[in-house]
Amino acid sequence: MLIDFFFTLRNAKIPVSVKEFLSLLEALQHHVIDTSMDDFYYLSRLTLVKDEANYDKFDRAFALYFDGIHAAFHSDTGIPLDWLLKRMERELTMEQKAQLKKFGYDKLMDRLNELLKEQKERHEGGSKWIGSGGTSPFGNGGTNPEGIRIGGAGGNKSAVKVWEARAYKDYDAERELGTRNIKMALRRLRKFAREGAEDELALDATIRATASNAGYLDIKMQPARKNKIKVLMLLDVGGTMDEHISRTEELFAAAKTEFKHMEFFYFHNCVYDYVWKNNRRRNAERHQSSDILRKYPPDTKLIFVGDATMSPYEILRPGGSVEYNNAEAGAAWLARFTNAFPKFIWLNPEPEGVWQYRQSIAVVKQLMNNRMFALSVDGLERGMRLLSK
Repeated sequence: MLIDFFFTLRNAKIPVSVKEFLSLLEALQHHVIDTSMDDFYYLSRLTLVKDEANYDKFDRAFALYFDGIHAAFHSDTGIPLDWLLKRMERELTMEQKAQLKKFGYDKLMDRLNELLKEQKERHEGGSKWIGSGGTSPFGNGGTNPEGIRIGGAGGNKSAVKVWEARAYKDYDAERELGTRNIKMALRRLRKFAREGAEDELALDATIRATASNAGYLDIKMQPARKNKIKVLMLLDVGGTMDEHISRTEELFAAAKTEFKHMEFFYFHNCVYDYVWKNNRRRNAERHQSSDILRKYPPDTKLIFVGDATMSPYEILRPGGSVEYNNAEAGAAWLARFTNAFPKFIWLNPEPEGVWQYRQSIAVVKQLMNNRMFALSVDGLERGMRLLSK
């Protein structure tokens, strides 16, 4: 039975070896786990997957082979899911949208607390209650210039808070690139230096020494040339960045290839007091931003990657994060990072033509001293030239 599972993983381009597969069978033979699908999932992932970057591939292959695995909805909000089902969608004119007013952050949170106490049934298409498809600032699937998204997907990219536990996926560093242009643009940043033991033939020096030695071979050696550039890449993940996964993965894979001294971390929307390396364990394995600032030298090249599309509150005020009550504003942390690493840029996968319509992009661009570039070949080349100065 599990032979087909093995080949399913191999077809998903997960580098599973026969030895690892035999280890899994041996563990099953010795009854290491109970007869539970969850236990088998974790045991098989532990024995067969060597790199965390392949976790997402493994999950897809596992679900494909063992049909019927579904994630359960868990919520402790006390809001029945049936209230939030999207059954209608209203199309508003530009004039109607212009008439919708913003509450402001504090009033928005106070009003939500009031509704949670008052509301007793499901609503849709309205302008007051927590529901779907209307103009209320609470719920999902409707239209409001500033709201709290609860259940379901967003559409207007204007949520101040998102009331749900969201799972993000790591960017795949092994993604096959669709173009060489990204790698060629990144090479503008590479700076080679010779260091270490003399383990490489110095051809020009050998030719000169041999000619000076009356034609007798005089071999000269030299240290190998190595790329000395150090890169710290901070990647926005989840939410509106889901629309840009493909290009971001191409950039991520190219950067991992071109820069031998590269470190990366994830954040969501804006950098705050912590970042993380693995999206599946982002709540358990956090890296304090203050530690990152101390760990890497000032000559490290800092590259932010994100669409900078969020509520301006997330950047400008404490508690503005959509996911938790951050003690300090995102702008304060952005300033700390740019002060610690003077060579920095922000790469934005959103088309440059829409930047003027997003207030948050304008705010981030200003905080970055206008060092924001489109995630395109031209934008990459301009960004790499700035970092290499």
